Amino acid sequence: MRKFSKMISIGIVGSALCNTAIAAPSVEELAQRLEQMQIEMNKLKSQLANSATKQEVRVVENKVSEANEWRSPDTQVHFAGYADVGYSDAESEDGSFNTGTFAPIFHFQYRDLVMLEAELEFGVGDNGETDVAMEYLTIDWFVNDYTTLVAGKFLSPIGQFRQNVHPSWINKLPSAPPGFGHDGAAPVSEVGVQLRGGFPIGSVRTNYAFYVGNGPELKAEFEDGEYELDGVEAEGFGSDGDGEKAYGGRIGILPFADLEIGFSAATGKATVTSVEDGDSDLLSLEGARDYDVIGADFNWLLGSFQLRGEYVETKVGSATEGTAASTGAVWETWYTQGSYRVKNTKLELVTRYTDFDSPHNSQDQSQWALGTNYLFTNNFIGKFSYEFNDGESGNLSDDDRFLLQMAYGF
Repeated sequence: MRKFSKMISIGIVGSALCNTAIAAPSVEELAQRLEQMQIEMNKLKSQLANSATKQEVRVVENKVSEANEWRSPDTQVHFAGYADVGYSDAESEDGSFNTGTFAPIFHFQYRDLVMLEAELEFGVGDNGETDVAMEYLTIDWFVNDYTTLVAGKFLSPIGQFRQNVHPSWINKLPSAPPGFGHDGAAPVSEVGVQLRGGFPIGSVRTNYAFYVGNGPELKAEFEDGEYELDGVEAEGFGSDGDGEKAYGGRIGILPFADLEIGFSAATGKATVTSVEDGDSDLLSLEGARDYDVIGADFNWLLGSFQLRGEYVETKVGSATEGTAASTGAVWETWYTQGSYRVKNTKLELVTRYTDFDSPHNSQDQSQWALGTNYLFTNNFIGKFSYEFNDGESGNLSDDDRFLLQMAYGF
């Protein structure tokens, strides 16, 4: 801007000198001309200054806009998850260290409209190989303040344990209650669509989850010269092999802030898709069977004391068509767990009783679990527990064991 002003000044002065040489003006005329030149130069400087100021203002405004956009972006990315390591020693097995699970969880949200959420699960098997699984993957559409549409693979909303408690840094014991793990009485996950949300009824709060999905598959085994049902696989299949869907959900009621009571149910059809130690060709005669689940749960928090419990029953009906495995079966399990955070310490005491009943005596198990936790922080927990197990003699379900675990949520 200074260079430009000098050029203007030189031009004006040069013009004045030329005029002087031609007309030979008087001293008064020269003084008037110089005064006029000064006025014009001041105007030009003012215009240039205003122009620069406006440009600077625009630059500042752009920077403020960029800062506000950074603080309130349209897209938000969040990374979370949990991991655990431990040691276990059962009566009939040698003690072993284990890496447990590493489960990163990803959230990608666009405004208040849609979110992608996914959890991967990494684990190390007994042979040292790394196992990778997709625990869940959903796209969530926030329809309104009371309803979210969830589509993809999601954790089963039947009961509380699988969808809310199973992560190791939340579960107060190093193990899942018998019947609430994989291939137990409680469904693990589903692939389909789900409506979730909540709404108040007066002063009472409620939440709900209703879904339709591909449903489970059944396993059979050949024993004593005949086929019989062996288990229910309800872990979210990516295709519907029998074309039969399952429908279900849960309703939770909070009569007051520290108590939640839930009721769950599911129904549909399921078909035997695999057989162990037998001729699987006979399964071509298998027809779809009735599949029904009922459940109830509660969670009560009273100061430093927490009491929770859950009941789930899965029933598979007899086949209605010609088949090699015609008999139905029932899987039933329940647990009650109490925990107490010792005041003014980082210690927590936990006890849990579980009773799991299946169609096979070798899988039946009742269990008392006693544990002591040390909370380094709210999301970093050291656990010690001992399980008193009662099952069929000679099976793992009858082996007592103790467990150590360090769990970290992030």
